[in-house]
Amino acid sequence: MILHRAIAIDGPAASGKSTLARILSKRLNLIMVNSGAMYRAVTWKVLKQGVNPNDRAAVVEALRQMELQCGVDGLASTVKVDGVDPGDELRSEEVNANVSAVAAVPEVRECLVSLQRDYLKLGDVVMEGRDIGSVVFPETPYKIYMDADPGVREARREEVGEVDSVAARDHADSRRETAPLKIAEGAAILDTSGHTIETGVKAALDILASQGFPIPPEAEDAVL
Repeated sequence: MILHRAIAIDGPAASGKSTLARILSKRLNLIMVNSGAMYRAVTWKVLKQGVNPNDRAAVVEALRQMELQCGVDGLASTVKVDGVDPGDELRSEEVNANVSAVAAVPEVRECLVSLQRDYLKLGDVVMEGRDIGSVVFPETPYKIYMDADPGVREARREEVGEVDSVAARDHADSRRETAPLKIAEGAAILDTSGHTIETGVKAALDILASQGFPIPPEAEDAVL
């Protein structure tokens, strides 16, 4: 089996992980994997079935009965549940409010971490989430932990119509027993509070270069 490279991008909600991962995917020709979409897909299905997201045993039973199909469309990861693409419903207020509870279930994390690691069979990846550098790919040398001031992150959430509290998400994600949100060993911290998208991407490329990832000249000069 060919082993490919993985760039791990971790951080709390609205720190800029998804935006950076999408841009790096295009500039470096990497498969972009949104691990959060996988947890949201499980949460969406749990809610569709009327299962209480806070009932661990019920969530585990629902997980056992669902079929998760994780693939790639171009350079972007895809996820379906029982053949259905949840689409924009993954970002619904109900899913936002319950994804942390579902993601805290150890059996859910074990299942999805295995699926996330399988992406390395397909090619080089940039994967964003909350435990990518610490759990999914702890051996990768390419790790960035993104953060931003809570007020800045709240404003970003409001701009895209999401009203859940980042403080509540931070509390839930950092205090769960299984794979809590933390800065992975060897990760470089990138605070995006004062960055534009363009300067944040430049800073990330500089970090990756310092970690030994080969950055082609055209990636530095590309227009957003």
